[in-house]
Amino acid sequence: MFIDDTICAPATGTTGAAIAVIRLSGADTFAILSKVVEFRSPISDGGRVRYGVVKDLDEVLVSVFRAPHSYTGEDSAEISCHCSPFIVSRILELLTDNGARMAGPGEFTRRAFVNGKMDLAQAEAVADLIASESRVQHKLALDQLRGAYSLELRGLRD
Repeated sequence: MFIDDTICAPATGTTGAAIAVIRLSGADTFAILSKVVEFRSPISDGGRVRYGVVKDLDEVLVSVFRAPHSYTGEDSAEISCHCSPFIVSRILELLTDNGARMAGPGEFTRRAFVNGKMDLAQAEAVADLIASESRVQHKLALDQLRGAYSLELRGLRD
């Protein structure tokens, strides 16, 4: 996995919901986004949620996260579009045609770890949280994600 390129991936499924979210992260996030989504004003004008249009495809909302204030610690964006498999795949195609590449499994979390946004125990907790099937599993994973396990280890180390 490379950490200097810009990656994209669906953050939600493409069936059974009204809205899908596509995540984009890396140094070229906003340049790529500006080629794919038409905004009424440039992204640089500020604002965290922007209305835009992917020409001849869909109207979207884009959540903007500037480094280091994002999940990965990099410039990032989340495109909320209608949850059609066609729309999601077409937006991903447009993103990759304009310089992004599809992220590998866990790559957004790996970047968060590499960029110091979370420690290894917290990064592992992300998978546990996603896989949780009970209230107890969910609570344990959420506590670990919030740093409880890391704090305990730090106390023992001290």
